[in-house]
Amino acid sequence: MHTFKNAVSWFEIPVKDIARAKQFYEQIFEAQLQSFYIENVLQMALFPVSDGSVGGALVENQKFYHSSHEGPLVYLNGNPDLQAVVDRIEEHGGKILIAKRQISPERGYMAVFEDSEGNRVALHSSR
Repeated sequence: MHTFKNAVSWFEIPVKDIARAKQFYEQIFEAQLQSFYIENVLQMALFPVSDGSVGGALVENQKFYHSSHEGPLVYLNGNPDLQAVVDRIEEHGGKILIAKRQISPERGYMAVFEDSEGNRVALHSSR
């Protein structure tokens, strides 16, 4: 039986416009994303993470990646309190789909939003 240290090792969120998406996520998280470019293939904006943590990126490549409300739902870290992130979503072009709510006392809180690219994305925090 396989045991995971982390069930996810990397994630990619498809975007239609990398500059617009990068600005949206930088503003709602108040963090700097690192631009990464593979010539004639794709453009990325990498989320900042600590060494050994699970990372991910925004990715623009219209042939392979498509923004959607369908498919897997990625939960981004909103700690210590995801409400601070939720409060910035609409003013920067996103839409709240599910307001902050408690999952359970042991599992913390969650919210779901639509980003600037039309993706359905979630947040999780302990409080």
